[in-house]
Formats: sequence, C-alpha cells, structure tokens
Amino acid sequence: MFLDSHLHGGVLTLRVSGRWLIENLAAIESQLGALEGTPAQSLVIDTTGLEELDLSGAWALFERLRRIEQSGVTVNWRGRTPDQIRFIEHRLTGGAHPAAATAEWLDLVEPVRSLGRWAVTQADSAKTSLAFFGRICAVLGSAFTNPKRLRLPALVRHVIETGLQAVPIVSLIAFLISVIIAYMGANELRRFGAEIFVVDLVTIGVLRELGVLLTAIIVAGRSGSAFAAEIGVMKLNEEVDALNAIGTNPVEVLVMPRVLGLVIALPLLTVIADAVGIAGGGLLCHYLLDIPPAQYLARVQESIAPTTFWVGIIKAPVFAFLIAYIGTLRGMQVRESSRELGRLTTVAVVQSIFLVILADALFAVLFLELDI
Repeated sequence: MFLDSHLHGGVLTLRVSGRWLIENLAAIESQLGALEGTPAQSLVIDTTGLEELDLSGAWALFERLRRIEQSGVTVNWRGRTPDQIRFIEHRLTGGAHPAAATAEWLDLVEPVRSLGRWAVTQADSAKTSLAFFGRICAVLGSAFTNPKRLRLPALVRHVIETGLQAVPIVSLIAFLISVIIAYMGANELRRFGAEIFVVDLVTIGVLRELGVLLTAIIVAGRSGSAFAAEIGVMKLNEEVDALNAIGTNPVEVLVMPRVLGLVIALPLLTVIADAVGIAGGGLLCHYLLDIPPAQYLARVQESIAPTTFWVGIIKAPVFAFLIAYIGTLRGMQVRESSRELGRLTTVAVVQSIFLVILADALFAVLFLELDI
C-alpha cells in the first residue's frame, strides 16, 4: 500500500508510505490514478510514513499533484517537502530553491559537468595533437627520401627570420641576465671572500641553463606567436584550403620549413647567447671585482666540465621543435574569426613557454640521474 487517503471537511489528506522506487512504479501509478476527479478543495500530503523515494517515484507524484493543482485544488505538504520533489520543482518550474542537502547536490552537478567537458576536450585535443605530430613525421620522412620536398628557399628564409633577426634581442637579454647574476653573486660571495666563484656561477649557469632557456623563451614569444599568426591568417583567408584544393600538402609547405628552420636556428642562437653571457659576466667581474680578462678566461676553463656546454646545446633542438610544433598546430586550428586567431596565438605562446620549462625540468632530472 503506497497511498492512504482520508477526506474530511473538503480537505483530502493523502498519506504516502512504503518504498516509492522504480520497480514499484506500476502499482504507484495505479493508486495515483484513483486521485483523479477528487471532490476535495484542498489536498494535504503526509510523507511521515515514506520509507524510500527515488526520482522515478518522485516524478510520478509530482506529475499527479501538478494535474490536481491545475484542476483548482490547493496542494500542501505536512512537514518537510521531500528533497526529490523540491529538486524536480526547482529544475522544471523555477520554484523555490531545494533544501540544503539537495542544494549541495545541485552545486556538484555543474562542476562535475564542467569536469566532464574538460576531460572530453582534452582527449580530443590530445588526439588532434598526436595526429598533427604524425603528419609532421610522415612529411619529414618523405622529405629525407626526396630532398626536393624540403623546400630549401622557404627553409633558409625561416632560418634568417627566426635566427639571424633574433640575434640582437637574444644577445641583449643574455648580456643583461649574466650581468645581473654576476652582480648578485658578487654581493653574496664577497661576505665569504669567495668572489672568484662568481666566474663559476656565471659560466655554469649560462652554459647549462640560462643561455638556452632564456633564448627559447624569447623565441617562443617572438617566433612561436608569428607561426601561429601567419598560418592562422592563411586559414582565415582560405589559403590553406586552396593548397588542399590544388593537391599540395599544407604541412609540407607551411609547417616543415618553420619546424626545421627553428630547429637549425635555436642552437645557433644558444651559442651566441652563451658567448655574450660569458662576456657580460667577464665585463662585470673586471669592473666590479677587478678580475683581469686573462684570469677570468682561465677560471672559465677550470670551472666547466667537458659536458657543460653540450648539456645546453642538446636542449636547444628539443625546445625549438616544441615551440614550432605548438605554434604551427595552433595556427592550423584557427577557425571562423579574427578573435579566434588572437586567442590561439596567445595559447601558442603560453603553451610553448610552459612546455619549454617542463622539458628543461625533465632534462635537469635526466642529467642528474646520469650524473652529467
């Protein structure tokens, strides 16, 4: 027995009891059907005897009560309205907010839904990135079997744009950073009478980490954004579609010259940044610590191991590939509007810098494990 009704003075009291679950829905619907055409002017629902209530049972009761209300009968609840009924009312009719427990449950719905959307989006993004990486590898493999597909004029142009034209800003940043490191190190080491170790600090810091890392960050902001913007504009102007229409692979024409150009240019920029950084440290040591250039160079040779220089150089092609890969990928993803172009250009720069720093951290752990 799920319903027990009692009519007195125009007020129909409806006692709800038992387990209002989906497996009992047929019997519940049958007993609710007996309420149709009730002569009462007011209906009071008493749920003190209710043992269990799921959304199926709550929906059946809610629908029947809504029909009764539409016939002009006033519906009231004795005690607290079940949370399931309040949830349905809130979602469908814009009624009062659910009780505290239901409100807390509702507060979890949107975060869980957002988490699901984010997970699906990230999975799709990972598939797209992996497919793009596969296309690059396929084109690169075919280019090595057929060197004409390397498109040397475009490759040389991108080496000049990403490498040669970036020399002034890279040199300036490397010089300033090395001077700052030397100055701060000198102030601290002077307390212990160990000013000579400023040379070690500048040399090892620039050659192993700062030279390549700062160069990569500068190139990410300069060339990575340019790659995304250039290819994105081509997407908006349907130039990429035109390449597909004439049977030309856009990855071969637009992506490969940029990737290879940056992979060639960044190690060369790193060498320049290392040289300028060491020169900047030597300049400050000469004027601030009175260390002659000959003594400075001798200390530089003593402070570095055979692998110190190569540790930084090995990182450069990896950083270059990450920057070019993200820049060209985001450029290829531009759709519909210039606003999307600006957004993806920003995403390209941010992700490039993040991946460069992440890769640098992984290299640091690897070299530490290898005792290099």
